Amino acid sequence: MADDNAFRLSEVTLDDSIGRSTPDVEHERAVAIFDLIEENCFEPVGHDGGPYKLKLSLVDSKLVFGISLEDEQPVATHILSLTPFRRIVKDYFMICESYYEAIRSSTPSQIEAIDMGRRGIHNEGSQTLMDRLSGKITIDFDTARRLFTLVCVLHWRG
Repeated sequence: MADDNAFRLSEVTLDDSIGRSTPDVEHERAVAIFDLIEENCFEPVGHDGGPYKLKLSLVDSKLVFGISLEDEQPVATHILSLTPFRRIVKDYFMICESYYEAIRSSTPSQIEAIDMGRRGIHNEGSQTLMDRLSGKITIDFDTARRLFTLVCVLHWRG
């Protein structure tokens, strides 16, 4: 990564067709976007620098990364198959449901155990995202984690 200020996201939006979801999912979405804007490393391969705007959307069951400069000048569009994410996202949804239920009724040690599993699956999804973007967009692991949360929000409509 070169100049941190040039190779970062300044804005992230999700496709308008996504709609609203449960309060828990909306909270995850808002936190991920806020954290992503606050701190990220995002370098489209072969581009001189941003900062960049990112629009995430789903088109024909594919994940679309629409990247532009702050002045709306297009930089790149990358389309990823969601097939490598299906199992991970399904597992992540299941453990998130367990986690949200545990928060309401379980002991702290039970919540911690479920949360460790949740973080492990989230890390797996984040690494898969980094691997799928390799050669297209260079990101660090923390940026990948926040982007993976948004990938999940695109699927999770409550």
